[in-house]
Amino acid sequence: MDEIENYAEKIHEQSNEHAHHILSEGKDRWVLFVALSTALIAVLAAITGLLAGEHADEAMLAQIRASDQWAFYQAKGIKTETLNQTSKILSAFGKPVIAADEEKIKQNKQEQAAIKEKAEDFQKESDLHVVKHSVFARGITLFQISIAIGAISIIIKRKSLWLVSIGFALIGIFFLTQGIWF
Repeated sequence: MDEIENYAEKIHEQSNEHAHHILSEGKDRWVLFVALSTALIAVLAAITGLLAGEHADEAMLAQIRASDQWAFYQAKGIKTETLNQTSKILSAFGKPVIAADEEKIKQNKQEQAAIKEKAEDFQKESDLHVVKHSVFARGITLFQISIAIGAISIIIKRKSLWLVSIGFALIGIFFLTQGIWF
């Protein structure tokens, strides 16, 4: 992600230098608006990047929690099966089954059900964060395309490209708001 952000910063800096040069000559006042809109788009890209990173981190943490719960679930299952097999062996040798073991087997199965539910909830949480991260990542990409096109519009002095840049930024804003309200 850092490479992308640095790339956008370099383009933004270069376009601002070029815009300053053009404005100092007293030509093409629209270049000032390109520079201002590009700066605003860069801020939106930075905010979107932070949100995307936050959701990527949260997705990973929730996935780790889910994995921990699944490991706990399996450990309970192994303990239950060990008690079960011990009871079967005792029965096979004509020994009485330990009542506490039977109770522990029932308790473990109930605990396993609760653990499974927790693991599934963490997995759903992780999946939701991955989806949000993807939405924000699309927004970042569109903002960066917008910044690049804005810079190109200054360099080749085409106002129509600046409008295309604004179009990409609007789509980026759509993804930013979609990620926030999703």
